[in-house]
Amino acid sequence: MVAKSYTVAFEGIEAQLVEVQCALAPGLPGFSIVGLPDKAVSEARDRIRAALTAMSIALPSKRITVNLSPADLPKEGSYFDLPIALALLAAIEIIPAELVEDFVALGELSLDGALVPVAGALPAALAAAEAQRKLLCPEGSGAEAAWVTETGVVAATSLADAVAHLTGTRTIALSEAGELSEPPACPDLADVKGQERAKRALEISAAGRHHLLLVGSPGSGKSMLAARLPGLLPELTPTEALETSLVHSRAGMIASGGISRHRPYRAPHHTASMAAIVGGGKGALPGEISLAHNGVLFMDEFPEFPRGVLETLRQPIETGDVTVARANAHVQYPCRFMLVAAANPCRCGHLFDAGRACNRAPGCGDDYMGRISGPLMDRFDLRVEVPPVAFADLDLPDRGNEQSSDVSKRVAAARQRQTDRYAEHPSVRTTADAAGTLLPEIAAPDTAGRVLLKQAAERIGLSARGYHRVLRVARTIADLAESKTVERQHIAEALSFRLSASSG
Repeated sequence: MVAKSYTVAFEGIEAQLVEVQCALAPGLPGFSIVGLPDKAVSEARDRIRAALTAMSIALPSKRITVNLSPADLPKEGSYFDLPIALALLAAIEIIPAELVEDFVALGELSLDGALVPVAGALPAALAAAEAQRKLLCPEGSGAEAAWVTETGVVAATSLADAVAHLTGTRTIALSEAGELSEPPACPDLADVKGQERAKRALEISAAGRHHLLLVGSPGSGKSMLAARLPGLLPELTPTEALETSLVHSRAGMIASGGISRHRPYRAPHHTASMAAIVGGGKGALPGEISLAHNGVLFMDEFPEFPRGVLETLRQPIETGDVTVARANAHVQYPCRFMLVAAANPCRCGHLFDAGRACNRAPGCGDDYMGRISGPLMDRFDLRVEVPPVAFADLDLPDRGNEQSSDVSKRVAAARQRQTDRYAEHPSVRTTADAAGTLLPEIAAPDTAGRVLLKQAAERIGLSARGYHRVLRVARTIADLAESKTVERQHIAEALSFRLSASSG
């Protein structure tokens, strides 16, 4: 007899249905798992033996073969324990085989039979809904999976509970979706003294999802400014929240099943490896650029990151997705993030202060910023010098400083204008995404603005990418000003953020 159960194998955030086939045959007793299992999957047989022993169930004295089909798809992770156990129990006729086939199952077994929560419950629930099956998972993963309302989610605390539900001895109620996660406390922009130009750049960046480079002396407030950017951004739309949650579910980052509507903010250290930033490693998990999908990726001490890591950012910035290539698979993750980078102007950081700069100035600044390649630098829409704050400004009261709530209202209004404008273009959500024939259509400047842009392009040698990025920034500035057309002053301001001397 061959009994079947169903589970999934992950390819990025996509969950592909896997059929677990269990056959009993005469011969020497044994338990083998085939179908390209990794070490964690192969070890499932020992965990299953212990769990069945805890339930006082003895394995038959036959040869047990479990096949994970399709056999040429790599199977990685401990969540195959539950579906293998269910297929085995169906094969020895402890649970009805036809009922097992109504579920997609995933979960790790403890030696006492308890089910341990696993990553990826949300994409697994989507796969179950597509296959018109219910999902059987550990209790700790039920609230997360229940956000997919198209399928019923049965969350069991142990293998014994799952068996009781399938045999009708004790029914488990369907899980309910978790609560929306509360947004983390975000520092207010009013705390920043001075730096009005950098604040303006933050507002433009937030309104159009433009990439931003902050260059300034140590202690000038670069990290402080970046930490306040999430407070300026609107909530995730339902579509964006689902996309972001799928990535976080795959990484095992959804706590208590709570889906978040606030935009992610990731700030990796400059010692992070390429796999940590781009994705990869065991299981080809998402990296920081994907964990920041629909949010902010802040990279402090930007020139200190390894050159290879920085160069890998160029393609994801343009396409909004990244492909992690492995020997036996190619895994794709979304990564439509806003890059905010901060850097000192030179290694010592005091290039702007003649009294404290080293004797190699200004050559030390050129060498240090030269670690950022020209093609990568060209992808920053806004480049801002952040000078040291005068001591007199630090003593000023906060009453004159604009709060994050005030700026966020303007940002939300500008984003709504973009949403309305691009309603017929599903792939375009903000002006930063506009390309091809759409960009000249929505960002065509007036006559005076066109003349100014042409003069600037000829004088400073703007690349085609740089030219288009100036147009996008100008369109965002016009949206913030509630202007239907891109005017000369909008082009001028966009160019001023493009021509920062310290950023190349």
